[in-house]
Amino acid sequence: MIKTLMHAISYNVCNDLRELLHTKSRREETYDKLQSVLGDSLTSCEIESATEEMSSCLQASTLLPHSAVEEMFNVEVGEEQSRSCGGLSVAMDNSLSPAHTLIQIQCGDHKGLVYDIMRTLKDCNIQISYGRFYASQNGSCEVDLFAVQSDGKKIVDQHKQRALCCRLRTELHRPLRVALVNRGPDTELLVANPVEVSGKGRPLVFYDITLALKKLHKRIFLAEIGRHVVGDREWEVYRVHLGEGDHSSLRSKIVDGVTNMLMGWDDTPPS
Repeated sequence: MIKTLMHAISYNVCNDLRELLHTKSRREETYDKLQSVLGDSLTSCEIESATEEMSSCLQASTLLPHSAVEEMFNVEVGEEQSRSCGGLSVAMDNSLSPAHTLIQIQCGDHKGLVYDIMRTLKDCNIQISYGRFYASQNGSCEVDLFAVQSDGKKIVDQHKQRALCCRLRTELHRPLRVALVNRGPDTELLVANPVEVSGKGRPLVFYDITLALKKLHKRIFLAEIGRHVVGDREWEVYRVHLGEGDHSSLRSKIVDGVTNMLMGWDDTPPS
């Protein structure tokens, strides 16, 4: 547990992937990193092990609302649906190369597009030998990738081809999930992104969330970051409490503002 004292006391519970946070050198390194980011606003920082009471409180707050789970995670995109998703299409061709399968992707541009394609293929044990990326001025993209399976062979199995195309369409249609829900008297913003098989989450998500809320003049009362398994996938979920008040009239504005910031769109998604 890291307790930082700025203008108010903030408790942050985190895990150290190096498992060295109990050592003096690792704690000093963590403090120096916080000091370099927070500057003079950081007046005190204490790092200690989280108590059982705090751990139990955190476990009690980890459950996601059932309505939010249905809204955010039930979004598998089939071939027919993809035709209405802004020109999103994924196809495979084995006739143009004797050694590789050509994966052809047409989609709208967004921040992290190449990351979303590559993490999806990596999770599916697909290796890319070379490729081509073209982005037009109207916001549409064409991606050609020459790929092989982990055994170095082409992707010839029809079932594997359909499954991979469906997975790519789903990931590119909604690489992040954003929803605004009620949590008692408070309003809570939920943002979820899939965790890679390697265990890594998407970079800069919390930065984009806070920047979007700042532009919308919304204060953050409390923020929690946790991981949840929904179906057969693990998700990194950011839960941002906006405090009491009626945010319902601004629901679409908040969701759209955060989504546009995360996707790198100025105001509206590209057509």
